[in-house]
Amino acid sequence: MTEPTDLAKLPGVIPYVDNHDGPRRLLTIDVPPVSMNAVRHYLPFTSIDGRQYVVSWGSISFEIPADRNVHVSVHLQTNYGAGLTSTPYASIVLAPHPSPVRLATRFTGAEGSLLPVG
Repeated sequence: MTEPTDLAKLPGVIPYVDNHDGPRRLLTIDVPPVSMNAVRHYLPFTSIDGRQYVVSWGSISFEIPADRNVHVSVHLQTNYGAGLTSTPYASIVLAPHPSPVRLATRFTGAEGSLLPVG
């Protein structure tokens, strides 16, 4: 495991925990609630390279590798009603790049997407 970078030491930034010795960059994901029912009944989950995190609604920041592809996905999960269900997910593969990146989730009906912001 590598030592944390300066990014990982920032308050509110989730460090990249898998083995990676190269440069890193900041990823911010905006997960706005799709409705008040979503806030009451769903939990957002974000995955970075297959490692899943239960996160909060709003903006979440992660430290990610800057020198290789990184897979990012977001889905909503609920145990409200009849059993455990999951919404469609939003997924993207980020190409290597040194600059910070910001993504926004959009869940509409049966589909989800992660879109670059800015």
